[in-house]
Amino acid sequence: MNHETIQKEIIAAVHRAKEDCPLVPSITNTVTIELVANAQLAAGGSAAMVYLPDEGEAIAAAGEAFYINMGTLMPFYAETLPRTARALQEHRRPWVLDPVGIGIGGLRKGLLQCFRALQPSVVRGNASEIIALANLWGLDSGVARDGVRGVDATDSVETARPAAEALASFIHGAVAVSGERDLVTDGTLTVRSEGGSKLFTKITGAGCSLGGVTAVYLAETSPFIAALTA
Repeated sequence: MNHETIQKEIIAAVHRAKEDCPLVPSITNTVTIELVANAQLAAGGSAAMVYLPDEGEAIAAAGEAFYINMGTLMPFYAETLPRTARALQEHRRPWVLDPVGIGIGGLRKGLLQCFRALQPSVVRGNASEIIALANLWGLDSGVARDGVRGVDATDSVETARPAAEALASFIHGAVAVSGERDLVTDGTLTVRSEGGSKLFTKITGAGCSLGGVTAVYLAETSPFIAALTA
């Protein structure tokens, strides 16, 4: 896929999202719910924020794509997230996983391990999160550890490239690594995306809203193009 083809597919995805207004539910970080919803609306999607097990399971079938963010877990998410992911798999709905805070607590680790068999279409995270998820799933990350410092990256985007490519190949989808210069890969084709801002590190929700917007475009195009478009 050459640069011109990628550019055309990105433009087409943007236009289709505006025209179709796809329903893209989210289970996301309670700190950033409003920002995620507004970002999805701005991209053309229809946002719906859910919490409870039966809600997630039901709306997984109704939506055209889904976003799961692991931030600020609630106890009932132990049931909500696996039920939702299984429903997404059953109804063949694409979804985005943001493994926020991987390495913090047993519930988070167990849920992320569960997603190994209920594979997302796109994984979006910072470099340290991508490396940690690849290690948790037993993939070759190129970095022999899985710890992260809260939700902040302690690794460079380029260091996470082997992990990102391994994850993308494993899920047969795409991985987006956020940083000063983003990296997006489908496991074979890997590109860099410019245009970030240092101010993103001074606010909360930049990554969460990026994940939500990725899910909007995932309703309209392939995982790789969705991640790159977002």
